[in-house]
Amino acid sequence: MDQVRYGVVGCGWISQQYFLPGVANTGNSSVGALVSDDEAKLRQLGDRYHVPAEARYGYEQFEQMLDADVVDALYIATPNWKHLEFAVTALERGIPVLLEKPAAVSVAECQAMIEAAERGNAPLMLAYRLHFEPATLAAVAAVREGKLGDVRLFTSTFGQPVDPANHRAHSGFWAGPVADMGPYPINAARMLFGAEPIEVHATGTRRAELEFDFHDTVAVTLRFPGERLAQFVVSYAGSAGVNTYRIVGTQGDLRVEPCFDLSVDYHHYLTIDGESSHQTFMQTDHFGGETQYFSECVIQGKKPEPDGLEGLADVRIIAAIETALTTGQPQLLEPFDRGQQVDPANARHLSPVELPPLVDAATPQG
Repeated sequence: MDQVRYGVVGCGWISQQYFLPGVANTGNSSVGALVSDDEAKLRQLGDRYHVPAEARYGYEQFEQMLDADVVDALYIATPNWKHLEFAVTALERGIPVLLEKPAAVSVAECQAMIEAAERGNAPLMLAYRLHFEPATLAAVAAVREGKLGDVRLFTSTFGQPVDPANHRAHSGFWAGPVADMGPYPINAARMLFGAEPIEVHATGTRRAELEFDFHDTVAVTLRFPGERLAQFVVSYAGSAGVNTYRIVGTQGDLRVEPCFDLSVDYHHYLTIDGESSHQTFMQTDHFGGETQYFSECVIQGKKPEPDGLEGLADVRIIAAIETALTTGQPQLLEPFDRGQQVDPANARHLSPVELPPLVDAATPQG
């Protein structure tokens, strides 16, 4: 096999504007099938990406698609509360799965997918695009090389205005900013500290005029071993998008801005012993990079790095944040051994793609 044929399950905004165009950028991947409940999407996207009519399926035909031998792997980008049913069915049949974050809506669901991958001897990878993004991996390398000294503090702000008409606005906590945006600062803090948090504090606010059915803005503090702290704020109520983080050590600090966004250049602002410098990392195709890597794993029979355990590591923190918000009490986390860390050598430098027009879909901003 030198090309991995993907079945794309869920053809919303993220699939249309980033995953599907990114596939052609990989050199080792193609689109084998589409799965959606929207006939217009199946027709227009199928024509755009040369997917045969017989390889366009409704959700109720999912298992029929798996039986048809038209795909070698799946990319699943449904709402996260629907991940389990598709992922487990495919993994148990031995079909590799590239799964959008967050992995699921509970630790139990994450564990069920990990166990399905083991039963089917199929790789499960979380679509953590920043595990392959050059600026992110350069930040990890700088910390590991000791440039900042002993890293003690991580802070991040991530906000975007979300249209109240978007499906995210009225589907509860697991569609809100903590589950949707929280994995980015959570994952970044875990990568940069190279450790797992042991305690979670959270507080949230809710603007009545937005009519969201969850806290639209949430502030979180994570306590890590060694008395290190990570603090972040995520928000659906921001008047303007912002995404930045700063990692602070005993010898210096590194600010990355933007740091989670798509289709932009990233910037490092580094200060060591009072001397400051700036470095620009040119825009890359995040989705093409992660897909190229996963296809390599499938072709070569390698275990992917951001696997099911990486997804579980973040979901258990998100679940603890939900409990902290509900109870008003800090939550202790059980010890957790991730087992492996992100590899800076996995940086991908694929050229960015042009964003195609959307079909029956909208960005979160509307």
